[in-house]
Amino acid sequence: MEERELRRLVIKAFHIINVKFSTKTFIDLKSKTLFLDENLLQSLNVDREIIKDARLSIIEKDKRNIFVNSILDFSPIATKVLGNLGEGITHVLTGVCCMLTAVDEEGVQVAEFGSSEGILSEQVVFNRAGTPSDEDIIIHLDVTLKKGLGTIRKGPTEAHKLFDLVIQEVRKSLKKLNGKDCDEKHEYVDKVQVGKKRVVIIKQVAGQGAMYDTLFLPNEPAGFEGGRSVIDIGNVPIILTPNEFRDGALRAMH
Repeated sequence: MEERELRRLVIKAFHIINVKFSTKTFIDLKSKTLFLDENLLQSLNVDREIIKDARLSIIEKDKRNIFVNSILDFSPIATKVLGNLGEGITHVLTGVCCMLTAVDEEGVQVAEFGSSEGILSEQVVFNRAGTPSDEDIIIHLDVTLKKGLGTIRKGPTEAHKLFDLVIQEVRKSLKKLNGKDCDEKHEYVDKVQVGKKRVVIIKQVAGQGAMYDTLFLPNEPAGFEGGRSVIDIGNVPIILTPNEFRDGALRAMH
């Protein structure tokens, strides 16, 4: 049987066991520690007409019995080192996950069909696709929007933009790591088997309002910058390759 290789994706994982605040953002592989600039938010471009305040914190795996505002997103930390989404080399951190929450300045939770504020350990089913594992350290960005902006599109969108800027600072360090030092390496190949049936998997995504939007094909895996909204293109069908999907071509913004 003739088999054609279309594209190859290599994902190299670096495991993190500690996350600490410091004077700059960097990754120390010897101690498997991610250091975050404690003044990071002050250095990022924030639209003060939309975002009133934002706070960054670290939630250890045994400190999840805390109140959090409505959860907008969980995101991995991954970056392209070579090639575009779906091919080349991607670096990713394991043992750490990022969480975005948001509320407006009057205490109205950011939501459209129901908010998810509450005790974190009770509001999230952990160890599932798209949620942190029991062992993950969570980097938490909590955004306070101006009055009334939590229920219109530009409010949550600006929160996601800031969230991505925070993650991008870590991606800059992740890009520089030597791939030979990774803890895990996985290869995925998109292949065509000539003469065999063609298989299409259909995935229905949200695209109907302020909170229910999906971006596709951002610049970075599971990123925001460069991504296109399914709402803006009229919710028409989009064809993605298996490796594009594996490499974070979709970002659910709800």
